[in-house]
Amino acid sequence: MKLIHHLIEGRLFRLLIAALLVSAGFHAHADNSRPCPPAAQPPGLEDAESQTAVDRGFMWRIQKDGRVSYLYGTVHVARHDWAYPGATLMSAMRDSDVVALELDVLDPSIMQRLFAGMAPRPQDTVDDALKARLITQIQAACLPEQLLELMSAELASTTLVAMSARRDGLDPTYAIDRSLSLLGHKLGRLVISLETPEQQLAALRSRTRQEAKESIEQTLHSLETGEASPMLRRIARVWAESRYGELDRYGEWCQCMSTDSERALMKRLLDDRNPAMAQRIDALHVGGKRVFAAVGSLHMIGPQGLPQLLAKRGYQVEKVEFAR
Repeated sequence: MKLIHHLIEGRLFRLLIAALLVSAGFHAHADNSRPCPPAAQPPGLEDAESQTAVDRGFMWRIQKDGRVSYLYGTVHVARHDWAYPGATLMSAMRDSDVVALELDVLDPSIMQRLFAGMAPRPQDTVDDALKARLITQIQAACLPEQLLELMSAELASTTLVAMSARRDGLDPTYAIDRSLSLLGHKLGRLVISLETPEQQLAALRSRTRQEAKESIEQTLHSLETGEASPMLRRIARVWAESRYGELDRYGEWCQCMSTDSERALMKRLLDDRNPAMAQRIDALHVGGKRVFAAVGSLHMIGPQGLPQLLAKRGYQVEKVEFAR
Protein backbone atom coordinates (compact mmCIF):
# COMPACT_ATOMS: atom_id res chain seq x y z
CA MET A 1 0.00 0.00 0.00
CA LYS A 2 2.92 2.37 -0.48
CA LEU A 3 0.83 4.24 -3.06
CA ILE A 4 -1.49 5.58 -0.34
CA HIS A 5 1.41 7.58 1.05
CA HIS A 6 1.52 9.51 -2.20
CA LEU A 7 -2.03 10.68 -1.70
CA ILE A 8 -1.46 12.42 1.60
CA GLU A 9 1.90 13.70 0.57
CA GLY A 10 4.09 13.47 -2.45
CA ARG A 11 1.90 13.02 -5.51
CA LEU A 12 0.27 16.43 -5.26
CA PHE A 13 0.60 17.16 -8.95
CA ARG A 14 -1.41 14.04 -9.81
CA LEU A 15 -4.21 15.18 -7.60
CA LEU A 16 -4.14 18.57 -9.26
CA ILE A 17 -4.60 17.02 -12.67
CA ALA A 18 -7.45 14.87 -11.39
CA ALA A 19 -9.12 17.96 -9.96
CA LEU A 20 -8.69 19.83 -13.21
CA LEU A 21 -10.18 16.98 -15.21
CA VAL A 22 -13.22 16.72 -12.99
CA SER A 23 -13.85 20.44 -12.59
CA ALA A 24 -13.49 20.91 -16.34
CA GLY A 25 -16.22 18.37 -16.95
CA PHE A 26 -14.12 15.55 -18.39
CA HIS A 27 -16.45 12.73 -17.41
CA ALA A 28 -16.99 9.33 -18.93
CA HIS A 29 -19.83 6.97 -18.14
CA ALA A 30 -18.72 4.09 -15.98
CA ASP A 31 -19.05 0.57 -17.32
CA ASN A 32 -20.85 -0.57 -14.18
CA SER A 33 -24.19 0.30 -12.68
CA ARG A 34 -22.86 2.82 -10.16
CA PRO A 35 -23.70 6.42 -11.03
CA CYS A 36 -20.89 8.91 -11.41
CA PRO A 37 -20.52 11.31 -8.47
CA PRO A 38 -21.28 14.93 -9.31
CA ALA A 39 -18.38 17.06 -10.46
CA ALA A 40 -16.86 18.94 -7.54
CA GLN A 41 -16.77 22.70 -7.79
CA PRO A 42 -13.55 24.33 -6.55
CA PRO A 43 -14.11 26.57 -3.52
CA GLY A 44 -14.42 30.20 -4.53
CA LEU A 45 -13.09 33.45 -3.11
CA GLU A 46 -16.47 34.32 -1.67
CA ASP A 47 -16.28 31.25 0.59
CA ALA A 48 -12.65 31.55 1.66
CA GLU A 49 -13.41 33.13 5.03
CA SER A 50 -16.32 31.03 6.19
CA GLN A 51 -17.56 32.08 9.62
CA THR A 52 -18.42 28.48 10.50
CA ALA A 53 -15.15 26.85 9.39
CA VAL A 54 -13.40 24.56 11.88
CA ASP A 55 -9.62 24.41 12.33
CA ARG A 56 -8.31 21.06 11.12
CA GLY A 57 -4.93 19.51 10.48
CA PHE A 58 -1.71 20.22 12.38
CA MET A 59 0.03 23.52 13.15
CA TRP A 60 3.19 24.68 14.91
CA ARG A 61 4.25 28.17 15.97
CA ILE A 62 7.98 28.69 15.37
CA GLN A 63 9.88 31.67 16.76
CA LYS A 64 13.37 33.05 16.19
CA ASP A 65 14.94 36.51 16.07
CA GLY A 66 11.84 38.04 17.64
CA ARG A 67 9.54 36.92 14.80
CA VAL A 68 6.85 34.25 14.72
CA SER A 69 6.22 32.01 11.73
CA TYR A 70 4.02 28.94 11.33
CA LEU A 71 4.17 25.39 9.99
CA TYR A 72 0.94 23.78 8.87
CA GLY A 73 0.35 20.20 7.73
CA THR A 74 -2.19 19.81 4.93
CA VAL A 75 -3.97 16.98 3.16
CA HIS A 76 -4.41 16.80 -0.61
CA VAL A 77 -7.80 15.02 -0.73
CA ALA A 78 -10.56 16.57 1.38
CA ARG A 79 -14.25 17.30 1.83
CA HIS A 80 -15.85 20.54 0.72
CA ASP A 81 -16.38 21.86 4.24
CA TRP A 82 -12.76 21.15 5.19
CA ALA A 83 -11.42 23.46 2.50
CA TYR A 84 -11.81 26.67 4.50
CA PRO A 85 -9.50 27.68 7.39
CA GLY A 86 -10.93 28.11 10.87
CA ALA A 87 -10.30 31.10 13.13
CA THR A 88 -6.87 30.00 14.40
CA LEU A 89 -5.56 29.37 10.90
CA MET A 90 -7.04 32.62 9.62
CA SER A 91 -5.29 34.54 12.41
CA ALA A 92 -1.96 32.87 11.61
CA MET A 93 -2.28 33.69 7.91
CA ARG A 94 -3.20 37.31 8.62
CA ASP A 95 -0.17 37.58 10.91
CA SER A 96 2.16 36.33 8.16
CA ASP A 97 3.86 38.08 5.26
CA VAL A 98 4.41 35.02 3.08
CA VAL A 99 2.35 31.91 2.35
CA ALA A 100 4.80 29.18 1.35
CA LEU A 101 3.37 26.01 -0.23
CA GLU A 102 4.93 22.94 -1.82
CA LEU A 103 3.67 24.38 -5.10
CA ASP A 104 1.40 27.36 -5.69
CA VAL A 105 -1.26 25.58 -7.74
CA LEU A 106 -2.84 28.89 -8.78
CA ASP A 107 0.34 29.97 -10.54
CA PRO A 108 -0.29 29.36 -14.28
CA SER A 109 3.40 28.84 -14.97
CA ILE A 110 3.56 26.11 -12.34
CA MET A 111 0.62 24.29 -13.88
CA GLN A 112 2.06 24.64 -17.37
CA ARG A 113 5.31 23.06 -16.21
CA LEU A 114 3.44 20.28 -14.42
CA PHE A 115 1.44 19.45 -17.53
CA ALA A 116 4.61 19.37 -19.61
CA GLY A 117 6.47 17.25 -17.09
CA MET A 118 3.70 14.66 -16.74
CA ALA A 119 3.36 13.96 -20.45
CA PRO A 120 3.98 10.29 -21.24
CA ARG A 121 7.48 9.47 -22.46
CA PRO A 122 8.54 6.53 -24.66
CA GLN A 123 9.97 4.74 -21.62
CA ASP A 124 6.59 5.00 -19.86
CA THR A 125 4.83 2.64 -22.29
CA VAL A 126 3.09 -0.36 -20.68
CA ASP A 127 1.94 -3.65 -22.15
CA ASP A 128 -1.60 -4.10 -23.49
CA ALA A 129 -2.80 -6.13 -20.51
CA LEU A 130 -1.77 -3.48 -18.01
CA LYS A 131 -3.21 -0.74 -20.18
CA ALA A 132 -6.54 -2.59 -20.40
CA ARG A 133 -6.72 -2.82 -16.60
CA LEU A 134 -5.97 0.88 -16.37
CA ILE A 135 -8.69 1.77 -18.84
CA THR A 136 -11.21 -0.30 -16.87
CA GLN A 137 -10.39 1.67 -13.72
CA ILE A 138 -10.40 4.98 -15.59
CA GLN A 139 -13.92 4.26 -16.80
CA ALA A 140 -15.00 3.16 -13.31
CA ALA A 141 -13.74 6.51 -12.00
CA CYS A 142 -15.88 8.34 -14.58
CA LEU A 143 -12.82 9.73 -16.32
CA PRO A 144 -11.98 9.62 -20.03
CA GLU A 145 -9.43 7.28 -21.58
CA GLN A 146 -7.66 10.43 -22.77
CA LEU A 147 -6.14 10.56 -19.29
CA LEU A 148 -3.41 8.29 -20.66
CA GLU A 149 -2.61 10.90 -23.29
CA LEU A 150 -2.01 13.55 -20.63
CA MET A 151 0.20 11.59 -18.28
CA SER A 152 2.15 8.38 -18.01
CA ALA A 153 0.45 5.17 -16.94
CA GLU A 154 2.18 5.36 -13.55
CA LEU A 155 0.94 8.88 -12.88
CA ALA A 156 -2.53 8.01 -14.12
CA SER A 157 -2.75 4.98 -11.84
CA THR A 158 -2.16 6.97 -8.67
CA THR A 159 -4.54 9.68 -9.83
CA LEU A 160 -7.19 6.96 -9.91
CA VAL A 161 -6.57 6.19 -6.25
CA ALA A 162 -7.07 9.86 -5.43
CA MET A 163 -10.40 9.71 -7.24
CA SER A 164 -11.49 6.45 -5.59
CA ALA A 165 -13.04 8.14 -2.55
CA ARG A 166 -15.08 10.72 -4.44
CA ARG A 167 -18.26 8.79 -3.71
CA ASP A 168 -17.42 9.30 -0.02
CA GLY A 169 -17.20 13.06 -0.53
CA LEU A 170 -13.40 13.15 -0.60
CA ASP A 171 -12.09 14.95 -3.65
CA PRO A 172 -8.76 16.45 -4.78
CA THR A 173 -10.70 19.49 -5.96
CA TYR A 174 -10.98 20.41 -2.27
CA ALA A 175 -7.23 20.04 -1.62
CA ILE A 176 -6.26 22.22 1.34
CA ASP A 177 -3.21 23.56 -0.48
CA ARG A 178 -5.41 25.12 -3.15
CA SER A 179 -7.63 26.82 -0.57
CA LEU A 180 -4.61 28.26 1.23
CA SER A 181 -3.20 29.59 -2.03
CA LEU A 182 -6.57 31.13 -2.82
CA LEU A 183 -6.78 32.78 0.59
CA GLY A 184 -3.16 33.90 0.56
CA HIS A 185 -3.70 35.73 -2.70
CA LYS A 186 -6.96 37.21 -1.44
CA LEU A 187 -5.22 38.56 1.68
CA GLY A 188 -2.56 40.16 -0.48
CA ARG A 189 0.23 37.95 0.84
CA LEU A 190 3.19 36.84 -1.21
CA VAL A 191 2.45 33.23 -2.18
CA ILE A 192 5.51 31.18 -3.11
CA SER A 193 6.44 27.60 -3.96
CA LEU A 194 9.00 25.85 -1.76
CA GLU A 195 9.78 23.39 -4.55
CA THR A 196 9.67 23.39 -8.33
CA PRO A 197 7.58 21.08 -10.51
CA GLU A 198 10.80 19.62 -11.85
CA GLN A 199 12.07 18.81 -8.35
CA GLN A 200 8.84 17.03 -7.45
CA LEU A 201 8.82 15.07 -10.68
CA ALA A 202 12.44 14.03 -10.19
CA ALA A 203 11.70 12.80 -6.67
CA LEU A 204 8.45 11.05 -7.48
CA ARG A 205 9.07 9.16 -10.70
CA SER A 206 10.07 5.51 -10.43
CA ARG A 207 13.75 4.99 -11.08
CA THR A 208 13.40 2.09 -13.51
CA ARG A 209 10.80 0.75 -15.91
CA GLN A 210 10.42 -2.37 -13.76
CA GLU A 211 9.88 -0.27 -10.65
CA ALA A 212 7.19 1.72 -12.46
CA LYS A 213 5.45 -1.47 -13.60
CA GLU A 214 5.43 -2.84 -10.05
CA SER A 215 4.01 0.45 -8.77
CA ILE A 216 1.21 0.40 -11.36
CA GLU A 217 0.36 -3.22 -10.62
CA GLN A 218 0.24 -2.55 -6.87
CA THR A 219 -1.95 0.48 -7.40
CA LEU A 220 -4.35 -1.39 -9.68
CA HIS A 221 -4.56 -4.23 -7.17
CA SER A 222 -5.61 -1.78 -4.44
CA LEU A 223 -8.32 -0.41 -6.72
CA GLU A 224 -9.56 -3.77 -7.94
CA THR A 225 -9.78 -5.23 -4.43
CA GLY A 226 -11.29 -2.12 -2.85
CA GLU A 227 -8.35 -1.59 -0.49
CA ALA A 228 -7.58 1.95 -1.59
CA SER A 229 -10.63 3.87 -0.39
CA PRO A 230 -10.63 2.72 3.28
CA MET A 231 -7.00 3.75 3.75
CA LEU A 232 -7.65 7.07 2.04
CA ARG A 233 -10.65 7.65 4.30
CA ARG A 234 -8.55 6.90 7.39
CA ILE A 235 -5.80 9.30 6.36
CA ALA A 236 -8.35 12.02 5.68
CA ARG A 237 -10.09 11.47 9.00
CA VAL A 238 -6.80 11.52 10.95
CA TRP A 239 -6.11 14.92 9.39
CA ALA A 240 -9.64 16.28 9.85
CA GLU A 241 -9.67 15.34 13.53
CA SER A 242 -6.08 16.54 14.13
CA ARG A 243 -5.03 13.16 15.53
CA TYR A 244 -1.32 13.86 15.50
CA GLY A 245 -0.36 10.89 17.65
CA GLU A 246 -1.89 8.56 15.09
CA LEU A 247 -0.27 10.43 12.21
CA ASP A 248 3.10 10.21 13.96
CA ARG A 249 2.69 6.42 14.01
CA TYR A 250 1.92 6.37 10.29
CA GLY A 251 4.68 3.88 9.57
CA GLU A 252 2.98 1.34 11.83
CA TRP A 253 -0.36 1.27 10.01
CA CYS A 254 0.21 2.58 6.48
CA GLN A 255 1.34 -0.79 5.09
CA CYS A 256 4.02 1.19 3.25
CA MET A 257 7.22 0.29 5.12
CA SER A 258 7.38 -3.48 4.64
CA THR A 259 10.20 -3.78 2.12
CA ASP A 260 13.53 -2.13 1.44
CA SER A 261 12.13 -0.52 -1.71
CA GLU A 262 9.16 0.93 0.17
CA ARG A 263 11.39 2.33 2.89
CA ALA A 264 13.69 3.82 0.26
CA LEU A 265 10.70 5.44 -1.43
CA MET A 266 9.50 6.97 1.83
CA LYS A 267 12.98 8.32 2.49
CA ARG A 268 13.12 9.83 -0.99
CA LEU A 269 9.69 11.44 -0.67
CA LEU A 270 10.12 12.80 2.86
CA ASP A 271 13.54 12.80 4.51
CA ASP A 272 15.38 13.71 1.33
CA ARG A 273 13.07 16.66 0.55
CA ASN A 274 12.58 18.09 4.05
CA PRO A 275 16.03 19.68 4.54
CA ALA A 276 15.70 21.85 1.43
CA MET A 277 12.23 23.00 2.48
CA ALA A 278 13.46 23.75 6.01
CA GLN A 279 16.34 25.77 4.56
CA ARG A 280 13.97 27.77 2.34
CA ILE A 281 11.59 28.50 5.23
CA ASP A 282 14.52 29.53 7.44
CA ALA A 283 15.94 31.82 4.75
CA LEU A 284 12.62 33.62 4.40
CA HIS A 285 12.22 34.01 8.18
CA VAL A 286 15.81 35.14 8.79
CA GLY A 287 15.38 37.55 5.89
CA GLY A 288 12.70 39.37 7.87
CA LYS A 289 9.51 37.64 6.71
CA ARG A 290 6.84 36.05 8.87
CA VAL A 291 6.12 32.80 7.08
CA PHE A 292 3.03 30.60 6.97
CA ALA A 293 4.48 27.38 5.51
CA ALA A 294 1.91 24.74 4.55
CA VAL A 295 2.96 21.36 3.15
CA GLY A 296 1.75 17.76 3.28
CA SER A 297 1.29 16.54 6.84
CA LEU A 298 3.80 13.71 6.60
CA HIS A 299 6.53 16.31 6.27
CA MET A 300 5.84 17.14 9.92
CA ILE A 301 6.52 13.78 11.60
CA GLY A 302 9.64 12.05 12.88
CA PRO A 303 13.18 13.26 13.60
CA GLN A 304 13.54 14.51 10.02
CA GLY A 305 10.19 16.33 10.06
CA LEU A 306 10.11 20.09 9.57
CA PRO A 307 9.38 20.93 13.25
CA GLN A 308 12.48 18.99 14.34
CA LEU A 309 14.69 20.35 11.55
CA LEU A 310 13.73 23.93 12.35
CA ALA A 311 14.27 23.35 16.08
CA LYS A 312 17.83 22.31 15.15
CA ARG A 313 18.14 25.64 13.33
CA GLY A 314 17.49 27.50 16.57
CA TYR A 315 13.72 27.95 16.46
CA GLN A 316 11.49 27.72 19.49
CA VAL A 317 8.86 25.26 18.25
CA GLU A 318 5.41 24.99 19.86
CA LYS A 319 2.58 22.79 18.64
CA VAL A 320 -0.74 24.65 18.38
CA GLU A 321 -3.71 22.67 19.66
CA PHE A 322 -6.98 23.46 17.93
CA ALA A 323 -10.17 23.86 19.98
CA ARG A 324 -12.58 20.93 19.69
